[in-house]
Amino acid sequence: MQIINNIIIVEDDPVVLDSLVTYFGFQSSVQVLKTFGNTEDFKDWLKHESETDFILLLDIQLPGKTGVESLPEMKVLKPDLDVIILTTFEETDMIFKALSAGACSYVSKRSSLQKIKEAVEVVSDGGSYMSPAIARKIADYYAPKNKHQLTKRQLDIVKGIVNGKSYKMIADDLFISLDTVRSHIKNIYNALEINSKAELIKKSYNKEL
Repeated sequence: MQIINNIIIVEDDPVVLDSLVTYFGFQSSVQVLKTFGNTEDFKDWLKHESETDFILLLDIQLPGKTGVESLPEMKVLKPDLDVIILTTFEETDMIFKALSAGACSYVSKRSSLQKIKEAVEVVSDGGSYMSPAIARKIADYYAPKNKHQLTKRQLDIVKGIVNGKSYKMIADDLFISLDTVRSHIKNIYNALEINSKAELIKKSYNKEL
């Protein structure tokens, strides 16, 4: 027996809304219960229908309160509400604001309708769905940082020094002049606020670069 996933869409763009409703209208596994153009109307409805089982597709930029601003209030009315943010906003800070406010998934409107349907199915199965571009931003946020913003060439030179190579050997390895290596070294010392090769090697071993 096929499971039918009920969804509600809060979206004020008529083109986007029509596209979603039309597409899901042809999907046997997804049923659009209702649509709203703003969060206030949705919350008014939710006050009387909090027991209804559904997944919410929520836009961020809406008339009145934004989707993210309204999310905590929605979760008070329906604590078990599964929310998929569907938006054009892909900035890292907005992604974390939405997830912190209670969203379980974050999907770009640039995603195909098939991918949006896939997000609904993943959430219905207890999972969390992120568009690939969104997932990459989250991964990049938590990835080890180049704390002092050294360039790739500068990091190559640091690696050579740590490995005990002379400036001449580093220049030969990187196909650059000895003067260029010395110039890079000077800039590296300035960036790291150090004055010696020993300090540079120590910072490298301590993973402070």
